[in-house]
Amino acid sequence: MHGPVALVGAGEFLPAMTGIDRALLEATGRARPRVAVLPTASWPDGEPTFRRWAAMGEEHFAALGAEVETVCIRDRLDADDPACAQALGEADLIYLSGGRPEYLRAVLQGSASEAAIRVANARGAVLVGCSAGAMVLAGRHLAVRTRRPRLPFLVRWHDALAFVPGTAVLPHYDALPEALAALLVLMAPRGTIVLGIDKDTAAVGRDGVWQVHGSGRVTVWRGRHRERHRAGETFRI
Repeated sequence: MHGPVALVGAGEFLPAMTGIDRALLEATGRARPRVAVLPTASWPDGEPTFRRWAAMGEEHFAALGAEVETVCIRDRLDADDPACAQALGEADLIYLSGGRPEYLRAVLQGSASEAAIRVANARGAVLVGCSAGAMVLAGRHLAVRTRRPRLPFLVRWHDALAFVPGTAVLPHYDALPEALAALLVLMAPRGTIVLGIDKDTAAVGRDGVWQVHGSGRVTVWRGRHRERHRAGETFRI
């Protein structure tokens, strides 16, 4: 049976996520789970930022009793490194932290590391994505460009890793004006279920059944139809 997938809106490695992450570690069924932290999405912001997220992840999960390793994938060459793929394949929980979704997807898609993540999740490992990480685990991810001077923004949708096919994630949802969120949803590819996930909140799913955890809400858009769910409530995809 595939392991659970957790999509987090924002707040990785912070105290507010402790309860959620403890439950995810318990879901591995291991007394001392092996956690692989993957801060790849932060690499375009520089080595200090990459190292900061890695250190935060290591400290956070070590305090919860896990054995933690940062898998230092900075680029595609690293993603095809057998040592990185092995570390991901042996993990009980794999955590993709935030940053730039387009970069994360480009580095992982079709790589040995992506294949290892799929094998690990298929044997039961928990897969977690926060912010950019959550976006890339969905079927499509949003890319917004602002380089054309005559347009306020240009929206594009890219194929993502599709661990949760048929979906897209809008992270930091509680920070988005509702009118803007609705506009982005209307621009999504036809048939895409869009999940708006608040900060310090996770949607945790397995076999099509999802439950909300944390202090915020998950807003589920099915076309123009909108549902809101709070902690403990479930929905299906």
